[in-house]
Amino acid sequence: MDELSLQQVPYFFIIDFLGENVEIYKENEIKKSGLLIDFQSISSQKNKHALSKKVEWKSYPETLESFKSGFDLVQKNIRLGNSYLVNYTRKTRIETNLTLEEIFYHSQAKYKVFYKDFFVFFSPETFVKIIDGKIFTYPMKGTIDASLENAAEILKNDKKEKAEHYTVVDLLRNDLSMVANEVKVDQFQHIDFIKTQQKDLFAMSSEISGKIKPEFDGKIGSLMRKLLPAGSILGAPKPKTLEIILEAEGYNRGYYTGVCGWFDGKNLDSCVMIRFIEKENNTLYFKSGGGITHMSKLEDEYQEMKNKIYVPIH
Repeated sequence: MDELSLQQVPYFFIIDFLGENVEIYKENEIKKSGLLIDFQSISSQKNKHALSKKVEWKSYPETLESFKSGFDLVQKNIRLGNSYLVNYTRKTRIETNLTLEEIFYHSQAKYKVFYKDFFVFFSPETFVKIIDGKIFTYPMKGTIDASLENAAEILKNDKKEKAEHYTVVDLLRNDLSMVANEVKVDQFQHIDFIKTQQKDLFAMSSEISGKIKPEFDGKIGSLMRKLLPAGSILGAPKPKTLEIILEAEGYNRGYYTGVCGWFDGKNLDSCVMIRFIEKENNTLYFKSGGGITHMSKLEDEYQEMKNKIYVPIH
């Protein structure tokens, strides 16, 4: 990645959650690879066909008891002081009459990728952007059902959601400081509206920026190695929290919560691979979760994990 970015060669990259698998596609290789990409800055999306069928969508979440065993392990570690924010995710079997490719074409999101009939995601979350030597990140933490009265205000003032958001902003400010100077929070607790077929949601995000340090200038690979895994889907502090996640979740995240991005020869746009559906032996699984703090309530977290199992098709 460093080599290509130093030569200013445009490419698309995908990195899995643990940073063990990295795939790189130069511009002319994307089409042949079976990848479909729809970012703000690049799209290989062909003509959009009208969706001629009524969407069928069923999910089979695990029981509250099953969710609770990992949740309790996370809470125990938080009480012991091993972590103060853990992003706990689950894998839920779903059934739909849509193919992964149809989900790609018809869902609406800032970032969408269809990967060779293996997975598709429709992510609202930017990881980092690099524009003219400046780096930006937009941590997103905190969601609420938009149909509730005063939902946006409730979200902004919810003690638990607020604590989670402060933690992630602080974590990512520290992360950016490893690769950038003059790091500052430009926007705090901004509310985004996300429309989905199942329900409408509000999500809370902030903007942090800095000037890339000379030793990372043009080195996208080195920069990613320093920043990954993404703080918003891991927690803090990072190394210990990763250990807790691997034990509590008991399944392999794979590419889910990894990052992918498009480098156009000069600037970079990348996202966190969330809102993620994967095919495993012809069965579809939706991976979703949320941040757990010492204030988290079991039933609320279980509900949030289920709330996120949706497709943004209207």
